[in-house]
Amino acid sequence: MTRIEADRELCVSAGMCALTAPEIFDQDDDEGRVVVLDARPSADLREGALEAARLCPAAALTVHEEP
Repeated sequence: MTRIEADRELCVSAGMCALTAPEIFDQDDDEGRVVVLDARPSADLREGALEAARLCPAAALTVHEEP
C-alpha cells in the first residue's frame, strides 16, 4: 500500500503535484501550497504519486510503501 505525505512548509507552490496527479493532489486557495486529497491512493494511482514526488522542485512530497 502506498501512503503519501506532504510537507507544506517546504512547498513552493509550483503545482507540479496537482498537474501530475490531480486525483491525489491539489493546491490551497490561500497560498497555493500542496493539499493531499488521497493520502492512501489505490494501486492504479501509485505511479502518478511517484512521478509527482519526483517532479516536486521543493522535495515536499514523500511516498511510503507499506505492507
